[in-house]
Amino acid sequence: MSTLACPASVIEDVTSLTECSIADFPKRMEPGNVLMCPPTYFTVETVQNPFMDGKVGTVDKELAGKQWHALKDVCTKIGCEVKTIEPVENLEDMVFAANQVLPGIDDDGKLFALLAEMRHEKRRQEVPWYRQWFLANGYKVLTLADGLEADAPVPRFEAQGDAIWHPSRKLLWGGYGSRTDKDAYPIISKLLNVPVILLNLSDSRFYHLDTCFCALNEDSVMIYEGAFDKNGLELIRHFFKNVISVSEKDALNFALNAVSINGSVILQKGSVHTVEALKSHGFTPIEVDTSEFMKSGGSVFCMKMMVY
Repeated sequence: MSTLACPASVIEDVTSLTECSIADFPKRMEPGNVLMCPPTYFTVETVQNPFMDGKVGTVDKELAGKQWHALKDVCTKIGCEVKTIEPVENLEDMVFAANQVLPGIDDDGKLFALLAEMRHEKRRQEVPWYRQWFLANGYKVLTLADGLEADAPVPRFEAQGDAIWHPSRKLLWGGYGSRTDKDAYPIISKLLNVPVILLNLSDSRFYHLDTCFCALNEDSVMIYEGAFDKNGLELIRHFFKNVISVSEKDALNFALNAVSINGSVILQKGSVHTVEALKSHGFTPIEVDTSEFMKSGGSVFCMKMMVY
């Protein structure tokens, strides 16, 4: 856990952080493998976020398959082992593998997977299949109910869509507002024995934290400033030395729904200014095309889960 200078539970503003820096939080081993779900049944059937409006029935499934395989190949080329989970018929959003589980490693070096409590009923049906995969791969499965009294209401929680590990540190960034309930984070903090920094998502277009916040390494992050309130921006600037501010145009092109792996940043193609900024900070951007998946409101980060 963190030193006495840093709060041990939820962190909502910078007033208690005068003597607290990212170096005060224990180190955490980063996962190096990738979990993906083939887009066999991917389509847009309903409107669950602003990006899906007008996109029902428009997915080119052949093109989606090619784009998915291209992303998989990029992950392999930069040194990741890509593991896959079998898709399930009628669960069209199962391809977005970041939302069903928050994986991690505990203080004893044992793997765990905290299950999501998805807001939309159709997506809730994906979680048991991911639970089965993580159990079969040696993870201890946890639920929010494990941290609650019997019969207490369970808050909504959309896993790595909203809960993002600070690179290499035992610290979580927790977005809330559109999908995840703020009340989930005190439970998560206690259950996982990690502090959680709360970020209120103030723009409904950025319904998950992974659409407006991309942690690049321990010191660097990309954000769209308009998605956060004053407290959130102060917290981000307190813990990251380098904050790369991305334009609204690039953010809406899903430039922040990217993944940083060993200095390479895989992101949706077409965000020229973001690519230039990444290069200027010493990162290697790798542009891919996820246009079919953007019709459902997701891109690179949503399409994969980093696993051990």
